[in-house]
Amino acid sequence: MHHYYHDEEGRRRWQDPEELLSKIGLKEGDTFIDVGCGEGFFAIPAARIVGQCGRVYGIDINRQAMDRLEARARSFGLANITLIEGEGEETVPCEACADIVFFGIDLHDFRNPGEVIRNAHRMLVPGEGRLIDLDWKKMRMSFGPPYEIRFPPEQAEALITREGFAMVSREDSGPYHYLLIARPL
Repeated sequence: MHHYYHDEEGRRRWQDPEELLSKIGLKEGDTFIDVGCGEGFFAIPAARIVGQCGRVYGIDINRQAMDRLEARARSFGLANITLIEGEGEETVPCEACADIVFFGIDLHDFRNPGEVIRNAHRMLVPGEGRLIDLDWKKMRMSFGPPYEIRFPPEQAEALITREGFAMVSREDSGPYHYLLIARPL
């Protein structure tokens, strides 16, 4: 997973993880699954929001990034994060357990995005849970992933609805990204 950011502070200037997580309705006691969690740009704030009764699962193939996430979680005293090294295509930490399954700027990175979304369906609480896809707009830019591999929102929506979801909303999230919310049917 490439995240294309120079540093977290730089990224925070145009993407506020706390604001985004509260906007998608993450609340205390929730179970949040971050597929492709990297170093925890969203997983750490999510762990703070869900609190001690809540749970955050972070899935990633990058062991070094997860080691850094683990060290940060420890330094913040967050004991509610479980990290799993593995591919999104093959990793389902629990069935019908998640309030939110979150893809933070990485759906275009997976070998088989359809399979990853099918797994999200298995993990979400039926009817209640939400799939969140935050990704780069299909625009030519001097930074971010190559234009060719970006998923326009229409393509992401088609993938998501094909795997048994209904779209709830689609909107811009800051200047460079869009935010899709879907619920399992």
